[in-house]
Amino acid sequence: QLQLVESGGGLVQPGGSLRLSCKVSAAPFNYYAIAWFRQAPGKEREGVSCIDRHGREAHYADSVKGRFNISRDDGASTVTLTMNSLTPEDTAVYYCGGRHFECTSERLQYLSWGQGTQVTVSS
Repeated sequence: QLQLVESGGGLVQPGGSLRLSCKVSAAPFNYYAIAWFRQAPGKEREGVSCIDRHGREAHYADSVKGRFNISRDDGASTVTLTMNSLTPEDTAVYYCGGRHFECTSERLQYLSWGQGTQVTVSS
């Protein structure tokens, strides 16, 4: 059973950085593409970034390209989202989700989600 747990959220000033982690409990870990989505108050959940099962392909929303980086550590079964140059528009609950093999922007095609971690960007 695929289970995911996010960590690393918090309060940060505009221009600052945060690193989110997604710990995945599933075997084998390299069966799964892992994505980060986010949901701001009153808005739909939107895709932020995704990394495929082998870590060869990474995808980013236009709004975060050049600022966010996604990586995976197969030994630790963890996917990390490094977020730089944060703005108040990045404020949201961030969720990681998993699906077999390849990334997709379709939220409903992910098998399971974590509980989310709050990111607040404010001065």
